[in-house]
Amino acid sequence: MTFEILFVLAGLVCMLAALIMDKMRPGIVLLSLVVVYMAAGIITPAQMVAGFSNRGMITVGLLFLVSEGIRQSGALGAVVKRLLPREGASVAGAQLRILPIVSAFSAFLNNTPVVVIFAPIIKNWARRVGLPCTKFLIPLSYATILGGLCTLIGTSTNLVVHGMMLDRGMEGLKMFDLAYIGIPVTVAGLAYILIASKRLLPAERPDNIEEEEAEAGEASGKHVVEVVLASRFPGLKRKLKNFDFKRRYGAEVKEIRQGGQVITKNLGEVRLQEGDTLVVVADEAFTRTWGDSSVFLMMTNGSEIPSRPVAAWKKWTALALLLIMIAGATVGELPAVKERFPGVRMDMFFFAAVTAVLMAWLKIFPPKKYTKYISWDILITIACAFAISAAMEESGLAALIAGFIKGVSGSLGAWGALAALYLVTLLITELVTNNAAAALAFPLALETAAKFGVDPMPFFIAICIAASAGFATPIGYQTNLIVQGAGNYRFTDFLKIGLPMDLIVMAISVSLIPMVWPFTPLN
Repeated sequence: MTFEILFVLAGLVCMLAALIMDKMRPGIVLLSLVVVYMAAGIITPAQMVAGFSNRGMITVGLLFLVSEGIRQSGALGAVVKRLLPREGASVAGAQLRILPIVSAFSAFLNNTPVVVIFAPIIKNWARRVGLPCTKFLIPLSYATILGGLCTLIGTSTNLVVHGMMLDRGMEGLKMFDLAYIGIPVTVAGLAYILIASKRLLPAERPDNIEEEEAEAGEASGKHVVEVVLASRFPGLKRKLKNFDFKRRYGAEVKEIRQGGQVITKNLGEVRLQEGDTLVVVADEAFTRTWGDSSVFLMMTNGSEIPSRPVAAWKKWTALALLLIMIAGATVGELPAVKERFPGVRMDMFFFAAVTAVLMAWLKIFPPKKYTKYISWDILITIACAFAISAAMEESGLAALIAGFIKGVSGSLGAWGALAALYLVTLLITELVTNNAAAALAFPLALETAAKFGVDPMPFFIAICIAASAGFATPIGYQTNLIVQGAGNYRFTDFLKIGLPMDLIVMAISVSLIPMVWPFTPLN
């Protein structure tokens, strides 16, 4: 084992430890490691910055704007309100009406805004009809994850793998390539949720909302609001007593839900974290001012949060642009279209760029505020992961690990290696972050395929699925983190229902992938 391999491996171990401890944002953790690798001569400055110009990474940024346009148009909220039954609904019946539609939307939109839109509506509806919201919020998150497995744009991890394939001169993924695996997985996953949620999801745990609402009612114009802290909230990692929430936002914190715990005493000593749910007492000005702010991921007050009125033409235009983007990117990959327009590659990058700009021109989202709708930390994480992937290849670490994977697969051959790679990628995404998992697993997939002398496509598909299928922990996927506080879930709630889901998705994926993409020997 060479010094370069040991150096890169030590850096990866430190990176994973820093991400698990959550002392800094993932973007700065990965950027720090990339700078260390560059300073040590493992990668060149050009390799360090190559990820920032990758088409897959830029497509992710453009799709943040497209998703924001759909969110601000109000089209999704109108759809889910029509789906929710009025009275006398059962949990299973309501899930059957809601979850397939959620998965369908999530296949074409960023998962986070789908959950941010649907979660407060579903939570308020559940309270009105007397059903426990805990039976709906984890299923909502899981349905968005499952839907994201079905298309190229369903989740950013798919675009990361796609971008890395393009970097190496490969064809890349088409819009519906992943549907061959994603649709069976989604059907099986939703069926599992319908069967298992009754037993494995908790009944709604008592909270202090009604009591706090009564107290707030004594003060004129005051009511209780629940907010979920976003990555841009300025008080992250700080104790509440040192942040002065009331002065900044005009609201008083009464309760904090963090990591499945409900904290009502010594609130000043609590160190605020991304994904925490704060129960605050505020007036109407609070929801008007901060309801659409990027410092809060989600806001609900037991009734409909008033939103700015949106012209009907904007709703229909936003949906039309989304459909044109999907259809255009699908048709644009056809051989006849490529032959007809040889100078322009009309892929997802092309149509996402056109759609985002048209939405800005039409003011479907405020063009002057476009930068706040992009999750820059995710983009930096993706770009730096490309450089880390290059370091793994340049040092020989990827080849070494691929050799180990081949060794442990034994008589199972390439199929066993596929299962091992899936498991490694899944473990990283459950403990760290999905985009980093995809980028770190990519060179392993490439080298493992080379060890067996087969087409790497089955291994690429496996890491696309595994990097997004984080069901067993709240930190495995951002949507899980959002619903954890909103539903007052504990870590074990995700483990009980999510671990079997992980195994179901893995079994189906590892079984079907070689049938669709055989281990074809390379010439």
